[in-house]
Amino acid sequence: MKYNTLLNITISVAIAFVLSSHALGQGELRIKDLCRLKGQEENTLQGLGLVVGLKGTGDGDIKPMTRALARSMQLMGGQVANDLQGRIIEKEMANAKNVALVFVEVKIPTTGVQQGDKLNCQVNAISAKSLEGGSLMLTPLLGPRADQPIVFALASGQISLEDPKVPTAGKIVQGCKMEMTVANEFVAENRITLIVDPAHRSIETSQTIEDVINDFHKKGITGPARPNGMSQKVDMSDLARAVDQTTIEVNIPPAYRERPVSFVSLILDLQLLNLHNRKRVYIQEREGVVIIGEEVTIAPVAIAHKNLTISTRSSQTVTNGFVPVSSQDGSLIGPTAVSNKGRPTLKNLSDALNTLNVPTSDVIAIIKALKRQGNLYGELVIE
Repeated sequence: MKYNTLLNITISVAIAFVLSSHALGQGELRIKDLCRLKGQEENTLQGLGLVVGLKGTGDGDIKPMTRALARSMQLMGGQVANDLQGRIIEKEMANAKNVALVFVEVKIPTTGVQQGDKLNCQVNAISAKSLEGGSLMLTPLLGPRADQPIVFALASGQISLEDPKVPTAGKIVQGCKMEMTVANEFVAENRITLIVDPAHRSIETSQTIEDVINDFHKKGITGPARPNGMSQKVDMSDLARAVDQTTIEVNIPPAYRERPVSFVSLILDLQLLNLHNRKRVYIQEREGVVIIGEEVTIAPVAIAHKNLTISTRSSQTVTNGFVPVSSQDGSLIGPTAVSNKGRPTLKNLSDALNTLNVPTSDVIAIIKALKRQGNLYGELVIE
């Protein structure tokens, strides 16, 4: 009786959750939730800088640092000794324990940035023991390509440690000022390219997106208003073409070539009502996280776990989608949900194991064993 009550409550909550998720998720899932625009990618700027003001935790007698410090002082008009050949005498900069040579990095967002924008930057020590209390001297940041040494931004400011346990890494809030505009173009040859997110890439997904775009445009949509204020109909049939499971190319119709943002907004906002999720199981062993897709099925098997025997074979007596779970001596312990339209699913099995308080580590071991034996029909991702 105890098991039946608990199981009925669990089933009711699960059904309500699934129904509500279906009603909300299907109506809200749009192309922009699964795709990004090609050309709008995150970029990285980086540079080498000097941190000063440390409490004796700097580089000390490190030649790259002493050369950089001497050169920096010379550029700022400081008096630096030179030898007979005009070379800087680096020994004068030796044992500068309050100075450290660091890597500076800033991420440019996918939407790009304008000149004058300020971004957070990351600072990492090369050989210093700690950057606590340090301040970054004005540092030029270059683009990601070493063959194009263009200064895109300048970084400076007080360093704050994000994690006291890692004193060699810190950040400067809004410490990077953009000196150039970085615009991520997304239109090429009157065409945009949609890139499907890695977690959703498949032939079926690309084909579904192509069909949704073409079906929508075959009906005809209202284009931008004409100068006389009248709207115009736009023939946009067969604009989309799925190149592979990752890429969908979409031509921009003539009526929208002067207003590509409006066109892109229409495309990204199209709903995906009949998208099939990939059959995937995601496991993060360290944290004990198990995420199981609804469509992941398993073969009819019998599983022996410690003093329990769980069967998903169709020969078992099924009552309301459940079969009995018994101990090794044959005594009945409780029911478990293993059937979904006559087909056992991994989610049902996992729910049954959780109802019986089987540890997560054991659940993970059972899932891995099912995959190894070829009895799990879906992708297994383990991190």
